[in-house]
Amino acid sequence: MESEIRKRISALREVMRKEGISAFIVPTTDPHSSEYVAPHWEARKWLTGFTGSAGTAVITLHAAGLWTDSRYFLQATSQLRGSNITLFKEKIPGIPTPAEWLSNVLKAGDTIGLDGWVNQCSLKEEIEHECKTKGITLKVIPDPFDAIWENRPAIPTDPVVLHDLRYTGRSTREKIAQILQAIHENRCDSILLSALDDIAWTLNLRGNDVHCNPVFISYLYISDSKTVLYINKVKLTPDVLAYLTTNEIEIKPYESVKEDLKNAEGILQIAPNLNLALTLTAVHACREVERITPPTGVFKTVKNAVEIEGFHNAMRKDGVAMVKFLIWLEEAMQKGRETECSVDSTLTAFRAEQADFKGISFDTIAGYGAHGAIVHYEPTAETDIPLEPRGFLLLDSGAQYLDGTTDITRTIPLGPLTDEEKRDYTLVLKGHLQIQNAVFPEGTCGTQLDFLARLPMCKDGINYLHGTGHGVGAYLCVHEGPHQLRMNYMPTVLQAGMTLTDEPGIYKPNRHGVRIENTLLIVPAMETEFGKFLQFEPLTLCPISKEPILVEMLTDEELTWLNNYHAMVYKKLFLSLDAEERTWLKEATSPLTR
Repeated sequence: MESEIRKRISALREVMRKEGISAFIVPTTDPHSSEYVAPHWEARKWLTGFTGSAGTAVITLHAAGLWTDSRYFLQATSQLRGSNITLFKEKIPGIPTPAEWLSNVLKAGDTIGLDGWVNQCSLKEEIEHECKTKGITLKVIPDPFDAIWENRPAIPTDPVVLHDLRYTGRSTREKIAQILQAIHENRCDSILLSALDDIAWTLNLRGNDVHCNPVFISYLYISDSKTVLYINKVKLTPDVLAYLTTNEIEIKPYESVKEDLKNAEGILQIAPNLNLALTLTAVHACREVERITPPTGVFKTVKNAVEIEGFHNAMRKDGVAMVKFLIWLEEAMQKGRETECSVDSTLTAFRAEQADFKGISFDTIAGYGAHGAIVHYEPTAETDIPLEPRGFLLLDSGAQYLDGTTDITRTIPLGPLTDEEKRDYTLVLKGHLQIQNAVFPEGTCGTQLDFLARLPMCKDGINYLHGTGHGVGAYLCVHEGPHQLRMNYMPTVLQAGMTLTDEPGIYKPNRHGVRIENTLLIVPAMETEFGKFLQFEPLTLCPISKEPILVEMLTDEELTWLNNYHAMVYKKLFLSLDAEERTWLKEATSPLTR
């Protein structure tokens, strides 16, 4: 594979020489700034061999680098071995950004190239800030991978489907009216939506264009006079066409959005992360453009009563699947022969038995032993290892149901544990409960809460480098923003109705990893003379393994919460289980005592 990667980079360099550029930037994203992309836009993965969901490759005529975050440090180190691509670990002190690195390795007169459709305007501005004074220029070039990527996957043409009002709780007309009101408050007259989940949410439609994410490739333009969906019309079934017509939504070819932007009505609102090609078109052609985060980002994160009920239904089904799986795993470990991959396929099969199952919400992370320390490890045929009756299995997984999206992590003991493993597990549980038990005033953002999860382990000199939590979509993307629990500043205010994961972890290379994750719902807590306060309600329904817990490390509040949570899990799941499964769950959720 290493030789194939070197050939691909060599082919890209030939294109670079023809274009007169000395460096080329390859992001992970697509024309919609998506976190996860359709195979057609997996150019960074194809070029470098690194399969993580986040990263930027930078290729010069004589060197190559790849930047990624802490979730993928170990994975990238392994996958880039022998490729002559240098790994740059993002946000580690002393590590330059791609723009800083380019300003140092290039010389005056050199030109940096990028594809305007998959890079954002902010990157252009950053490069110009770093490089312009050094005589290094920037050039937008056509997508080079059309020429060098043999058998490149086509842009998907899978059909779009209706997502019924009994799941969404609000009509498309209501949502469009809400969007128009918001943009008018920003003194804008029209808006272009480019984020695929924003479009799916607004139109109450779902698709199958991106693995695990029920979205479809499109743009949506909204003004007082018209709403236009830019999409490959072959994707629209007669039912969907009739639905769009009823809602007075015009259909135009996907490719025509760029030309149409030149005639946008009044002041056009576009997202700050809109791709460079469309941003430049809008800025050069329109009377006035406002780069403001679309209101749909927050609108879709605050779930209505119907969506909240859907989450409860989805979590109940997912909990049943998890219980069946955990029972199977206990029995399977007595027989042996199970591996990380068999765990993945078996859990998916249990979920597939549940009503309204539409697929997994992300590729399952099933890391046994040292693999658990690789934050986003996904077992493959090449990396798969057998499970042994000792140590931890870190299992992070989720599902898409018509009524909700799930995301859960359990760290499962498979046999005897070391004192270190038990202590790390208990520290992670304490961090998890610090978030779960938080009560906070309205107006709080995720950054203000993030350190609560880190505090117990920081007292032991331990930390983790990923975020503590992210939003979860309502049968949409499992990673939903803009709100997050994260150390770096996330200004979005947390509101009642938002979903949020709670997933601190400890990762010790070549030893083990521990993570415990529930999906939570933000709900009102109280109102006093000092204002309104919020708290978290757990949505996830699955036992948290008790065997690794060092009970003496838990406070009375933590122990009480865990026992109350387990009582709730049993109450909400037992009617959906048979007698043998109920017996197992009764024991798994029995009170923990000192």
